[in-house]
Amino acid sequence: MAFSSVPFLFAFFPAVFLLHTLMPSVRAKNWFLIAASLLFYAYGEPVYVFLMIACAFLNYGIARLFDGRGKRAKKTLLVAGLTVNLGMLGVFKYAGMLVETVNGLFGADFGVPQIRLPIGISFFTFQALSYMIDVYRGRVAAEKRFSKVLLYISFFPQLIAGPIIKYIDVAQQIDSRQVRLDRVVTGLRRFIVGMSKKVLISNTMGAAADYVFGLSGNELGIAAAWLGAVSYMLQIYFDFSGYSDMAIGLGRMFGFDFQENFHYPYSAVSMQDFWRRWHISLTSWFREYLYIPLGGNRKGKTRTWINRLIVFFFTGLWHGANWTFVLWGLYHGAFLILETNAPGMTRKMGIFRRVYVLLAVCIGFVIFRADSVGQAFVMLRAMFAGFGGGELAAASAAAVCNGLFAVTLAAAVVCAMPVKEWLMRAAAQKGLEQTAEGKASGEQVSGEPAAKGGALGKLVSAETAGFWRGISCAGSVFLLLLCMMSLAGGTYNPFIYFRF
Repeated sequence: MAFSSVPFLFAFFPAVFLLHTLMPSVRAKNWFLIAASLLFYAYGEPVYVFLMIACAFLNYGIARLFDGRGKRAKKTLLVAGLTVNLGMLGVFKYAGMLVETVNGLFGADFGVPQIRLPIGISFFTFQALSYMIDVYRGRVAAEKRFSKVLLYISFFPQLIAGPIIKYIDVAQQIDSRQVRLDRVVTGLRRFIVGMSKKVLISNTMGAAADYVFGLSGNELGIAAAWLGAVSYMLQIYFDFSGYSDMAIGLGRMFGFDFQENFHYPYSAVSMQDFWRRWHISLTSWFREYLYIPLGGNRKGKTRTWINRLIVFFFTGLWHGANWTFVLWGLYHGAFLILETNAPGMTRKMGIFRRVYVLLAVCIGFVIFRADSVGQAFVMLRAMFAGFGGGELAAASAAAVCNGLFAVTLAAAVVCAMPVKEWLMRAAAQKGLEQTAEGKASGEQVSGEPAAKGGALGKLVSAETAGFWRGISCAGSVFLLLLCMMSLAGGTYNPFIYFRF
């Protein structure tokens, strides 16, 4: 059940939120949210909901078994838990890829297993693993009540596509939280912003990207190829960050605080900076549970390079059972090694470092989106050498570039950049300069005594904040209406990360 679907918006969410509000205690609210979350998952996965419950129980049980055990016994239990969790993920997600690879390499003819991938398995498996590992490390106590672990893993706002939450970050909120009106309002506003990213921007960009990536080589010219590449680059950002916004907003409405998952990654000034801003919860998961245990950067330069390549190999593989994802991961890993080996590289680029990051990320997402490595190279060749193609190529580009696409593209470019942060920084800098000038000249503000300047500033700030809150609320209502109109008139509404 997608957050931007009619059943969720007009039936499931209103009913769950209202009934949750009426629950008399936190414990009753928790049990209700468990039931609602299992119903939410069973709506799309009526059988695999039991797999998700089993995953939660397995990690809960192993964490309980850690208590009172010696170091060797605990390590044995941990290895067993890792084997079962990763084995389950491997069977459901990578069995087909493994058999196809063996068949291709050795000319074998093994039957490729056709196993339907449970929605969100990568997300809830990683959450379960982080709980078990943190208990093993002593970062969090083993939870005695299974219901709390089940709620942590199954909570519907972040169940399907993250953010990946650590138990230590929400354990206290499960036990004690408040649902206040101001949090409900800000959560709802965040949800609407996320849905607008998804419905109004990502869907439009996605339709263009799907069209271009579906073209044959002789239909691809340089214009269509670049339009398709940029469209997908914007689609995946607004799709995933939009879902994260909706999850964070829903969590806040139910009293939970989830970590931010994106922070304007397309404004990054290096590839390292990009990964500090993109899919933050996954990046931190791999850093904490794979990179650091491998030795991080503590064992010399060569070992650091190897560790980073291992991490990005698995980062790519985590996204899907296709060698294009692995290639994409190694591609990013190579850039991070390059930047680490030449730390002054991006600084020397000056203003062009943002262009470098956008170009590198765009090329990477072409590899990520392609159905095969061959298709990726066809797209890349068209992007950098597709000057022919004649009428077919021109027609392909024209088919993409309609009025709606052009308006959405402009809006996407603006919304992908931290314009608000830039404006606030500029305003703050201007205010500091004016204050410094006033002190130097001994002037007073608005004819008031200097001692009252602070109070006047606070009054102006309060009035400004109130004005922007009003604008924000009006804008949210307007965006909600646009989303409703779009959902009523369209059928193209996929979530990219549901298949991961």
